[in-house]
Amino acid sequence: MARMKLKDLREMGDDELTGKLSELKADLLKLKIEVAKGTLRKQSGKIRYHRRDVARVLTILRERGKKL
Repeated sequence: MARMKLKDLREMGDDELTGKLSELKADLLKLKIEVAKGTLRKQSGKIRYHRRDVARVLTILRERGKKL
């Protein structure tokens, strides 16, 4: 999954953003499980970018006044 640009996220609707948020959280969970098992080596830097993308989506939703 490519990193999300703030401009692209702001153009999305609330429903799209909540869908993207659940997708990002699921991907992040998979990566964390792989780290715990010890099978994640080359992609260990992706965790940082997934966490930041989740934070970006949450920030935009909270700016719009959407409660989660």
